[in-house]
Amino acid sequence: MDMARPLRLLTFSTLFPDSARPSHGVFVENRLRHLVASGHATSTVLAPVPWFPSTNPRFGTYARYAAVPRFEHRHGLDVHHPRYAVLPAIGMNIAPHLLYAAVRPALARLIRRGLQFDAIDAHYLYPDGVVAGWLGAAFKTPVVITARGSDVTELPDHATPNRLIRAAIQSATHLIGVSAALCARMIELGADPACVTTLRNGVDITVFHPIDRAAARAALGLTRRTLISVGHLIPRKRNHLIIQALAELPDIDLILIGEGPERTRLAALVAELGLGLRVRFLGARPHHDLKRDYTAADAMVLASSREGWANVLLESMACGTPVIASNIPGNREIVQTPAAGRITADNTPASFAAAIRDLFATEPDRAATLAYALPFSWAATTEGQLAIFRHVTGR
Repeated sequence: MDMARPLRLLTFSTLFPDSARPSHGVFVENRLRHLVASGHATSTVLAPVPWFPSTNPRFGTYARYAAVPRFEHRHGLDVHHPRYAVLPAIGMNIAPHLLYAAVRPALARLIRRGLQFDAIDAHYLYPDGVVAGWLGAAFKTPVVITARGSDVTELPDHATPNRLIRAAIQSATHLIGVSAALCARMIELGADPACVTTLRNGVDITVFHPIDRAAARAALGLTRRTLISVGHLIPRKRNHLIIQALAELPDIDLILIGEGPERTRLAALVAELGLGLRVRFLGARPHHDLKRDYTAADAMVLASSREGWANVLLESMACGTPVIASNIPGNREIVQTPAAGRITADNTPASFAAAIRDLFATEPDRAATLAYALPFSWAATTEGQLAIFRHVTGR
């Protein structure tokens, strides 16, 4: 092996952005971009996409799958999007087998065309990490799997995923968790502690940083204290807790950024509580445009029931905006000082209201919040990855 050349990686995940879904799995792309920018590693990305026959917008998310190109070049990375079969609602147990059936021949074709790689860099344990383990065995390549949240906090509650996740953990050459809590859970699932490393996501301060706050607030039409919540409108984000808390906070407004199946139910709750003039749904925004929204807000609120490592908390703080976050393990690792924000005592509307009042009663200086976020750069994560990949490849 040429020890002087950069490491050659195959990054494998269904969680990766594409031209039709630029924010999908952006946290995976961001980490990889910083790793490759170090000059010590290169990567070819294999990011499979569910097969669907039509780009007709009436099919919603499935139409966006069809719009994804088979190949694209993103931020200097070659990204391949082979198609795999998905069986909605009933396919969880067979998802790894369907995914493997599609990607093994796709990868074999790339190898025949000259692709070489020293290790597989896989993200999300199920089904992606399971399939990565099978690919590593088939192509005799070390496999490093990163756990990111529900792949170890929720999916192991199901019998078949549990069995396959445990097997993937055993087959992996090394495992990464984006929080210490996720690493502890992988050890509970059978991982060798010596083969588990915590590498937290960083925040890109070239993207997330304070801008002119008066202009940002004017652009959003803000005249009162305003909370912001950023993320998919899905049940586990528990935005209903924030809306219910707002009923106890008459001088505070709320902006929700994101889309998802919960929007109708949340809008009905807003109407039921008589908060229609105080809550706005702004829909999804491009990731790089969020700095204006973070900067304009007085605080960011995250009520999730589960998170691996909530990037939105650091993004907000990097824009000078403190946070109020639910009392779950990953959040407690991020929010550790008053300058960062508050962790709720428990996860109820009353607790969120109390934490919001407490934050605004002794509001941190925005410069102190920014200073807290700055050490969470990508540099340490990049060095950690390089050390792991050098170790597993014998370099």
